[in-house]
Amino acid sequence: MQNTIVHPLKMQDLNLPPYTFKLKQQGNRAQIFDAIRKKFVTLTPEEWVRQNFLQFLIQEKKFPASLIAVEAGLKYNQLQMRTDVLVYDKSGKPYLMVECKAPGIKITQDVFDQIARYNMVFKVKYLVVTNGISHFCCLMDYSKKSYAYLEEIPIFES
Repeated sequence: MQNTIVHPLKMQDLNLPPYTFKLKQQGNRAQIFDAIRKKFVTLTPEEWVRQNFLQFLIQEKKFPASLIAVEAGLKYNQLQMRTDVLVYDKSGKPYLMVECKAPGIKITQDVFDQIARYNMVFKVKYLVVTNGISHFCCLMDYSKKSYAYLEEIPIFES
């Protein structure tokens, strides 16, 4: 089996810069290399969004790959859940959380409710929701129990 570096034409174009990925076919499943987890994972529309958004955070917004976790586990109301992307600050504190959806999934209040539930555990500074087409970023203010939508995702604070 040969690994090739291609831009999969069959995956939907996203509202993100184009990135190059390692892809391979495993049986009847396409796989994409996740540079954070350092392994190939099944290429689904949601995974396509996640991998592109990870590259956006690393390449455009200067988030160090070493501070990014993919599918970080958390417990909420005795349920085991996983965040799509969790970024830590340089002191190891959760800093930014991303919830990814497939491009065909509308960003609704339910999606925001989901990431808000996860954030009860992590209490990050920034919450991001994306389907690869639309991206929403909120700056959390825990002292005022409020949040503000930002025009764009911030560059990593070094």
